[in-house]
Amino acid sequence: MPKKVALLTAGGLAPCLSSAVGGLIERYSEISPETEIICYKGGYKGLLLGDSIKVTPEMRENAHILHRHGGSPIGNSRVKLTNVKDCVKRGLVKEGEDPQKVAADQLVKDGVSVLHTIGGDDTNTAAADLAAFLHKNDYELQVIGLPKTIDNDVFPIKQSLGAWTAAEEGAKYFRNVVAEHNANPRMLIVHEVMGRNCGWLTAATAQYYREHILGDRGFVPGLGLSEKRLDVHAVFIPEMEIDIPAEAARLKAVMDEHDCVNIFISEGAGVSGIVKEMEAAGQEVPRDAFGHVKLDAVNPGKYFGEQFSKMLDAEKVMVQKSGYFSRAAPANVDDLRLIKSCTDLAVQCAFEGQSGVIGHDEDQGYLLRAIEFPRIKGGKPFCIDTPWFGELLAAIGQPKGAKVEVEH
Repeated sequence: MPKKVALLTAGGLAPCLSSAVGGLIERYSEISPETEIICYKGGYKGLLLGDSIKVTPEMRENAHILHRHGGSPIGNSRVKLTNVKDCVKRGLVKEGEDPQKVAADQLVKDGVSVLHTIGGDDTNTAAADLAAFLHKNDYELQVIGLPKTIDNDVFPIKQSLGAWTAAEEGAKYFRNVVAEHNANPRMLIVHEVMGRNCGWLTAATAQYYREHILGDRGFVPGLGLSEKRLDVHAVFIPEMEIDIPAEAARLKAVMDEHDCVNIFISEGAGVSGIVKEMEAAGQEVPRDAFGHVKLDAVNPGKYFGEQFSKMLDAEKVMVQKSGYFSRAAPANVDDLRLIKSCTDLAVQCAFEGQSGVIGHDEDQGYLLRAIEFPRIKGGKPFCIDTPWFGELLAAIGQPKGAKVEVEH
């Protein structure tokens, strides 16, 4: 029986963090109220600084409230323990210190036997590396991860926590944005959705919008409220080749007939090409602590908006990003159900001495289990041959296009 467990959330936000923290606290309180729980503030930053919150009886009683909230009550940060230079620069460790050893020493000092990490592949592989480091130094630490990413791009996990909610919220966001076509003739609206290497969220957002929102209020075509004007006209994702001239010709016909065009695009679509252009022009491409290109600097939505604007003879282009709106939402019903099953199993694994990342294992018949850390990897591409995606493209009249190799 674990005497003391620690929780941390890390990376970007997702509509599951608050609920996952609440679910873990609730489950421990149900079956082992004597187990002490602490939460490191701000993810690995709090661990390095020894900054933690002790979960009190009052907090346990009110943990159910966390299911109603988005964000993370204990805070996030993007800290890579093996990036020593960045940790020193940010004042998390002193010059000459090894961040992994600092983190390990803090866990030993705090008497933690089980560490629950809630984050993406970077968060969970960092935790696995930390556990391996401690093992070499004769300190056994169980690490049990929960897969948080709205991109739904972690090998070999079928469904990441928070992704369903992000798709629903992005669709709700576009429900209002699409009305902006009334504000100007020949309006091009670009809806940029999060997804660095994976187009799942963009595709799922477009599908949710078309299935659950597009027709829910009815249409009055004679007054300009036609289904075609409110519809999605193109979906561009990293895994699919974008034939810009061919798509421009198709979309110009839409513009000419309906006076507007609505494009859904992943924030990572076409990034490699844009980066090559920037580097060829001698521009510096900013990157984060993990080496990822900072997408705000590349701005694919703006880039493609400018490209298509000229070809479609658009009078006005509006680029709207739903990422921050959708990723900070509270979990929806589907995600709450998934989170509950994952947090319950995570606590069970803590008592059974297992480590790994909790998820439905695609390589083992989608069994919900603690997946071995060496098998966890980010950058899983969305399969464009998925039937529902093919049906989506067919419905909007867009050719599927060729597959492209996605870096991961």
